[in-house]
Amino acid sequence: MADRPKGFKRLVTAGVILALLLVAGAAFVWRDDILRTRLDPKEPFQTYDPPPAPDYATNAAWALLPANPGAPSPTDPVADVFFVGPTTFDGGRHWNAPIDDAKADRLFRQVMAPNYAGPFVRVGRIFAPRYRQASLYTFMTLREDAKEARRFAYSDVVAAFRHYVANYNQDRPFVVVGVEQGGGLAARLLAEEVATNPKLKTRIAAAYLIQTVVPANSPPIPACIARDQPGCLAAWISVFESEPERAQAILDRSLVWDQDGQLVNLQGRVPLCFNPLLGAASNAPAPARLSLGAANATGLEWGARPAFLTRQVAARCEKGVLRVSRPKSSSLRPSGSWTDQRKAAAYNLFYADIEADAKARVGALETQRAAAPR
Repeated sequence: MADRPKGFKRLVTAGVILALLLVAGAAFVWRDDILRTRLDPKEPFQTYDPPPAPDYATNAAWALLPANPGAPSPTDPVADVFFVGPTTFDGGRHWNAPIDDAKADRLFRQVMAPNYAGPFVRVGRIFAPRYRQASLYTFMTLREDAKEARRFAYSDVVAAFRHYVANYNQDRPFVVVGVEQGGGLAARLLAEEVATNPKLKTRIAAAYLIQTVVPANSPPIPACIARDQPGCLAAWISVFESEPERAQAILDRSLVWDQDGQLVNLQGRVPLCFNPLLGAASNAPAPARLSLGAANATGLEWGARPAFLTRQVAARCEKGVLRVSRPKSSSLRPSGSWTDQRKAAAYNLFYADIEADAKARVGALETQRAAAPR
């Protein structure tokens, strides 16, 4: 009889543990649904009152801006970089982020800027506009409201770019960089502002659209198919080789801009796949020995050069997706909450490769411009 209470306690304990495991398992399986419900603004975009528009004539509207944007100094790099950052705003009450959202700004400064704008510090003066970015939620649903929020974000990016061209560029070579959401907005920017403007087209050294789906059969500017080729587009989405199902999920949910400025399904088209280790859109495999250096620059002071980790990853393009081997360093692995893991990674597997590639294309454009008849 004395053993029965102990046995009963063990049974209860086992039952509690089993229930907790079932709850944890259900939460893992339905984590996207749970996250979507939590981040949903629960208001139609048509009745939504968006945050105030940025004024790009003021410094407050720029996350990154040179000290004297309209007066480059002799010690500045010869080029400029127009950088459109990735999603840093989760969602909730707003479809689009206020440009002064403290949490979103902190994530940009501590994680996104060091890892993704950092490779371009030695390439050119960096101009990164704050914009009313579409929330993370808008990338987790195909609702028309979400598409409207993404189209709304573009209105800020194009306004910032036009202000940059009119007031700061001064006929200098420039590079366009976009990451994730920013990459999609930059793709539309290239198609509508650069590709259709002969003067701008001659100044663009390259465009890097990181973790961005761009149909290979209709890129906004020519694809980069050779090293040192100026005026071209390097775009890719990457997954680890051990996650083949993730590649298909990305393609199934990807929306791209059509000629009318609408977001449409990829519809079976193959994305452009630039391999940073090869410096070209190519299906050839790139072994890890070609890797110039991955980096985790999270938390570094702006402009500080991170320690490079060489030979960390091999990469190959397959059906429009860059398949990357798992890096050896633990600092180059996904971390943080499930919400954070839905955003751009807090490291850059191709940091040094992108830096070298951009420098070479700026140099090639400068050589080309110098040789052109005046």
